[in-house]
Amino acid sequence: MASVEKRVRNGRTSWRVRYRDPSNRQRSKTFARRVDADRFQRGVEHSKDIGTWIDPAAGRVRLDEWRARFVETELANRASTRARDESYWRNHIGPQLGDRPLQSIDFITVQEWVADRTLHLAPASVAKVHGILSKTLQGAVRAGLIPANRAEGVSLPKVEMDEQRFLTTEEIETLADAIEPAYRSLVLVGAWAGLRRGELFALRRGRVDLLHRRVTVAETSLEVRGRQSFGPPKSRAGRRTVPIMPRVADELMPLASKHPEQLLWTSPSGDPLRTNFRSRVWLPAVKRAGLEGLRMHDLRHTAVSLWIAADANVKEVATWAGHASVSTVLDRYGHLLPGREDRVMEKLNAMSCGAKAEVVQLEGVRPSAVAQP
Repeated sequence: MASVEKRVRNGRTSWRVRYRDPSNRQRSKTFARRVDADRFQRGVEHSKDIGTWIDPAAGRVRLDEWRARFVETELANRASTRARDESYWRNHIGPQLGDRPLQSIDFITVQEWVADRTLHLAPASVAKVHGILSKTLQGAVRAGLIPANRAEGVSLPKVEMDEQRFLTTEEIETLADAIEPAYRSLVLVGAWAGLRRGELFALRRGRVDLLHRRVTVAETSLEVRGRQSFGPPKSRAGRRTVPIMPRVADELMPLASKHPEQLLWTSPSGDPLRTNFRSRVWLPAVKRAGLEGLRMHDLRHTAVSLWIAADANVKEVATWAGHASVSTVLDRYGHLLPGREDRVMEKLNAMSCGAKAEVVQLEGVRPSAVAQP
């Protein structure tokens, strides 16, 4: 049981709280006022009773030190995600907060840091670096180093959805004609089947069913710090089968003779495509096609917009795009759906008119009056 004792030295009065921590180690803390000592005494006993007591010395660990230890526990992270997070930490978190003890990082410290980062980063990037910091502090909470995650609840800049770019069918053909012939079918698969860049780079002959016109996405290409590897999609939803139309299947026919394990598209030397594909092949083609600023990811946006225009339902779009939830489709592409309202209203009108006509017909055969005697 914690105790409070009065101490007088050189004419000054103080109050010392003596207590034992959960490991039965003797500890003490001194206060200038009795009320503060009493409050601390009650808090210590309560935290021991409910199992939330924190060793005051634990919070003295520097944030950078804890991050180095904590990051090794994130087993689920892909190499590309870890490299991205390390870059954010090295450039936007460590220099400002890394030397601070964990216990000194309070709410206002995090809020001031967010405000400063807002001057240098886009809102979406601020949200990312804040998320990395918050996850790291939450790990410290769970490890019993600090009592709470002070990054929670801070105000973040509003992230506006970037305006997405969609190609018209004519622009798809223009780009396919402008790119090197070996990659013409890559453009068409990207624009009509919606595969991500890494999924295109990792697509093997054995995962393309030309007879039934299906493409199975089971692998993606990753490049981290100049080293390339192949691995499964980031999520379970990312592993999927996407239908392709006959015209795209015909474009892939010249590649049908490849071995099932061979990549569909490679560099001129036969090596897997890498990030230099953008500067070596993509950007020159985009310039020739008069589509400056077009990203490879915009092919994916284009595919989704075309699926919606062709009356694919939201569930189909989510499945083919590899999204775990239809809400993602609605959030990102919902503005494309209102274009279907006329067709929906026409169908509802036809249903209503049909029902009305049936009622009128029934009224016509029903006796209109009771026979008079």
